[in-house]
Amino acid sequence: MHLLYCDESGSAPDPNQNHFVLSGISLFERQVFWLSNELDRIAERFDPAEIPDVELHGSPMMGGRGIWQPFSKAERIKAIEDALHALAKSHPSNRIFACVVNKAKVSPFDPVEVAFEQVSSRFDHYLARLHKNADPQRGIIIFDKSTYETALQGLTTNFRTLGHRWGLLRNLSEVPLFLNSKASRLIQLADLVAYAIFRHYERGDDQFFRIIADRFDHEAGVRHGLCERL
Repeated sequence: MHLLYCDESGSAPDPNQNHFVLSGISLFERQVFWLSNELDRIAERFDPAEIPDVELHGSPMMGGRGIWQPFSKAERIKAIEDALHALAKSHPSNRIFACVVNKAKVSPFDPVEVAFEQVSSRFDHYLARLHKNADPQRGIIIFDKSTYETALQGLTTNFRTLGHRWGLLRNLSEVPLFLNSKASRLIQLADLVAYAIFRHYERGDDQFFRIIADRFDHEAGVRHGLCERL
């Protein structure tokens, strides 16, 4: 089983932002425990007594908001970088799938729906590719709890029964599941990945993006894991 932990960065309705990013990290089920432990070690630096209370989220960490206020910017940036390096150095089967949408270019379509269609179909194609290589796997997409929950579950049902523009989703075991990010280090990591991608496209800042740039799904020199609707 491959689990795709997803989160977004940027606000779809915010007119002051040009881009919306939806991204996910695909992990083979046996990788989840190892990577979660790596992230716990990073969180432990900031509150050893209450490690689960330390949520790794890109924007609050960068801005020094909430629980991050007492810590220096250098400490906060190092934590983001270390979390992304944990993914970058992890098993080669762990891959990123993402869609970057220029909201004006896809208007009047909903950028959330556009991005989800791309990410879910590319994840599905990856699973199909594994099947062709004698490694049959199913997948589940896991999101942070959000206002998109009802819409994305409905879209997935439609993609599995009626199809998206490239066919049907054939390799997903269930409609997307939604978790509280506080309960899942991997949702938090998905947030950091989305934040890194958003800063790269929205602000031209590749400080974090370059750490993960080689982890997008690819095969034979072709990068399938990053869609740019620019």
